[in-house]
Amino acid sequence: MIRKLIEELRSRRRVDGAFAARPGAGAAVDATAWAVVALAATPEESWRLTTGCDWLAARQLEDGRVPLQPELRDVIWPTAPAMLAWISTSLYSERVARAAEFLLRHTGRHWKREPDDPVAHDSSIRGWPWVLGTHSWVVPTALALLALRRAGRGEHPRVAEAVALLLDRQLPAGGWNYGNTMVFGQPLRPMPDTTGAALVALAGVTPREKVNASIRYLEEAVKRVRAPLSLGWALLGLTAWNARPAAAAAWIEEALAASDRLGPYETGSLAVLLTAALAPQGLLAKVGG
Repeated sequence: MIRKLIEELRSRRRVDGAFAARPGAGAAVDATAWAVVALAATPEESWRLTTGCDWLAARQLEDGRVPLQPELRDVIWPTAPAMLAWISTSLYSERVARAAEFLLRHTGRHWKREPDDPVAHDSSIRGWPWVLGTHSWVVPTALALLALRRAGRGEHPRVAEAVALLLDRQLPAGGWNYGNTMVFGQPLRPMPDTTGAALVALAGVTPREKVNASIRYLEEAVKRVRAPLSLGWALLGLTAWNARPAAAAAWIEEALAASDRLGPYETGSLAVLLTAALAPQGLLAKVGG
């Protein structure tokens, strides 16, 4: 199963070292970053990973950001995955430092919550957005938090604030969705992928009792999940808290088998699934549980 995932990812690599978003598609920043992160935990030859990292480095702007596309400068969320890719090869410290400084200088759009606001979460806590000028959400904040911790910036006040944001956005019954808790008085539902990403980012920096409800939610939800991105993040989140299900490998096999019927999965989703299959190596190697 792992060999099949590795070979499928390798087949998406272009001659310039980047990875296509899907078979036959063009190169993509997020696909390349996640493919490097995943393959770095395998016996992949280091020079092959370096070509992907070099391709990412060529797309880093002077201020440190790594945008999704050159013409979409404000779509900054791939900066954190690019950092994780560079960190996985240990050869790009200057690139990582520039990206970290960019993240520490920028934040989402925030405001003091008023009593009649339709949302229940604390909108004043700073995290990171998908796109500059918009509100902070769970996944980009979780990715930035994880990247900054892996870059040795775990003691920065913005890291502590990101932890506070994720805990504030946790749903009352456990789990996370895209980043709201209640809207117009109605509680929202959690999602496996965002819950897994938040749990990975919080592992080692928050007491288990603060996330036990989310772990319990994910332990039940993952039994029904076979979409590769959701399954991958769910397994990574549980593994980070020493709660990896015994059936994880079988579920990954089922997810791969479904692609014969559904068609090829996106490269980023496959890479997250491979990272989960290899866990606790790779992405989780330096994350406490």
